Amino acid sequence: MLDRLLGRASLKARIADLEDETESLRKQLEAESERRRDAVAARNEAEEVVNRLEDRIEELEDRVERAESGTETVLDYRRERTLRGDGLERVLRRLETLEAGAEGALTAMVPDEHAIPDAVTETLGDRTPLVERAAPCLVYADDAGVVACTLDPPVAPDAFRDWSDGFRVERDWFDPTGRYALALVRADLFAAGVYDATGESVERVAYRGFESDVKGAHSKGGFSQSRFERRRESQIDEHLDAARDALAELEAEHGYDALYVTGQTTLLGEFDADATAPSDASGSPRDALTSAADDFWSVPFHAL
Repeated sequence: MLDRLLGRASLKARIADLEDETESLRKQLEAESERRRDAVAARNEAEEVVNRLEDRIEELEDRVERAESGTETVLDYRRERTLRGDGLERVLRRLETLEAGAEGALTAMVPDEHAIPDAVTETLGDRTPLVERAAPCLVYADDAGVVACTLDPPVAPDAFRDWSDGFRVERDWFDPTGRYALALVRADLFAAGVYDATGESVERVAYRGFESDVKGAHSKGGFSQSRFERRRESQIDEHLDAARDALAELEAEHGYDALYVTGQTTLLGEFDADATAPSDASGSPRDALTSAADDFWSVPFHAL
């Protein structure tokens, strides 16, 4: 009663409202700070990639200059193609059946162009730059020079190098096995399937797919541009959350032992996948997934 008479009740209500508004603004500030930290980390990572690419460009330009001046011979692959189906099977069988004698066959997984094992360099000599261009890849070469090639497996193993009497060919690096999920992710599209490869053929036993309304390019600058970018990022985040929910539903309802994610390069790291690969598959979600799955299990081949 006294509070109402003295006007304190309305003041207390106003104070409570302001405290709620302050707490809301504090949470927004914390969220914005978190986004800024993520943006700084992403920018630093992008700058590192740009620096590596610029170094690579400079190196290649120098090689081109030397080649044009006649001081260096430009190397090229003896043959290159994309293997799938029967073509891949024939190549893998030939590698599996080669007998090179004790310590005569070198198999090496090269994760990137900066991690070429000494064994590869010593075996291939001046053809080593071809491996740098193909990396990440598996290298197969024998000490007699009969075989020298690279394959880029869909499910790449960790880096290793191995001398043996025959090449190391693990089929689960190249062929689908067991029950797995494969997802296609773009900023505005998601599609995923659960596949059963326990028999002689691969069967898709479950599917989820959808498209999201994500804003496209914006031509205005200033605050409008910033607001637009925040809105677009929010829409993409919502799209990715829906994609993760769809994968969780597929796992709960159908179960799978491995997850492979393909699609837009900048989004692949948003998922805890066993293997990733870029893909520009397009069309309806269902058709795009079919194309992406075919791309994922295709294997680039280079003869050195």
